Amino acid sequence: MSEVSLVLRSTRVVTPDGIRPASIAVTSADGRIAAVLPYDAEVPPGARLEDTGDDVVLPGLVDTHVHVNDPGRTAWEGFWTATRAAAAGGITTLLDMPLNSLPPTTTAANLRVKREVAGPKAHVDTGFWGGAIPGNLKDLRPLYDAGVFGFKCFLSPSGVEEFPELDHDRLGRALAEITGFGGLLIVHAEDPHTLAAAPQRGGSDYAGFLASRPRAAENAAITRLIAEARRLGARVHVLHLSSSDALPLIAAAKSEGVRITVETCPHFLTLTAEEVPDGATEFKCCPPIREAANQDALWQGLADGTIDCVVSDHSPCTTDLKTPDFATAWGGISSLQLGLPAVWTEARRRGHTLADVARWMSTAPAALAGLTRKGAVEAGRDADFAVLAPDASFTVDPAALQHRNRITAYAGKTLYGVVRSTWLRGARIAHDGTLAEPAGRLIERNDPSAG
Repeated sequence: MSEVSLVLRSTRVVTPDGIRPASIAVTSADGRIAAVLPYDAEVPPGARLEDTGDDVVLPGLVDTHVHVNDPGRTAWEGFWTATRAAAAGGITTLLDMPLNSLPPTTTAANLRVKREVAGPKAHVDTGFWGGAIPGNLKDLRPLYDAGVFGFKCFLSPSGVEEFPELDHDRLGRALAEITGFGGLLIVHAEDPHTLAAAPQRGGSDYAGFLASRPRAAENAAITRLIAEARRLGARVHVLHLSSSDALPLIAAAKSEGVRITVETCPHFLTLTAEEVPDGATEFKCCPPIREAANQDALWQGLADGTIDCVVSDHSPCTTDLKTPDFATAWGGISSLQLGLPAVWTEARRRGHTLADVARWMSTAPAALAGLTRKGAVEAGRDADFAVLAPDASFTVDPAALQHRNRITAYAGKTLYGVVRSTWLRGARIAHDGTLAEPAGRLIERNDPSAG
């Protein structure tokens, strides 16, 4: 304990063994947790004590689904603003999606561009997914060797021309290639044929938009993905699940040993189709926010383990792209800074604990990406923490957000859970809304310091 430089103390620390009073000893050399000690343990000589009182210490959140859009579409977002929003929201690690930036992360050369841009701007630890698109099969292994955590593909149009979807044959070839070197494919699972057959009408009516993205599109795509994963013995992950109808399919696949994991998002767990006003396209995303009964089933899927994790799918845009027409408005929810309080507000109402929230939003996403030094408050892990006042509430003011474009479906909502501070490898990077200078590292799948 001679190298301990910091002791973080709380009456409520979320550990793998439950929530309990504890003192967390952090080493100065590498910013890792040396030990989780009894609450009243003696502070080692020379160490600084930070007592958070009754505020809860959670493991820093890991968000594996963030569209930073940098470089190329930095008017939409950027590494500086996105990672500041992450830090303000208790997120200490994020993985950037391969599309909506120019260039997309579909070659090793493009990955180098992305890393050069991100390096000096990252307030939190930042890694990257690669992209699987038509024509880049030969680029997948070099991208993997260069450190991406896996590969994203679409089964229906992505909305940007530089990142086309994979048809059935290309999906099989890409998945076979990725499985050959032990990689992970993460999938936007909506079936294009089902979408094409759905009623398509423009306008400000949310019910019309919802009908254009039916649950059947997700169900068909997930059925196909499960079949391919079963055939190839592949590891696959379903992105942003919104259709509760797919839960029995996923549960059955898991029970038979198919290597499939699933995420959902704060907006699917906290917002409902019934509450979306006409023309309020800040609520538009694909797949869409669905009905309250569907939301209840998603929460049950989280509770029983069919859904593994909760991540943001932060997909921002400029204000002008959120036109009142649901058919033409950009589809994406900006929630990077608000995910923890949004989920906690609904979780507490439904009888879940902060230990559950930490599992869904930190431990499970870290496991998905293979980040063995993230995701838990225990010895040997990085000293990444979110300090939360769980019973304090606030009303969402878009002007207080760190996002570049402060458009949010949560505007005016009262949420529980105020993030008092965020810590990255033992350094406080956010405190009561004040952000420190960038201290994040760029992390890679094959970097021992990341895993």
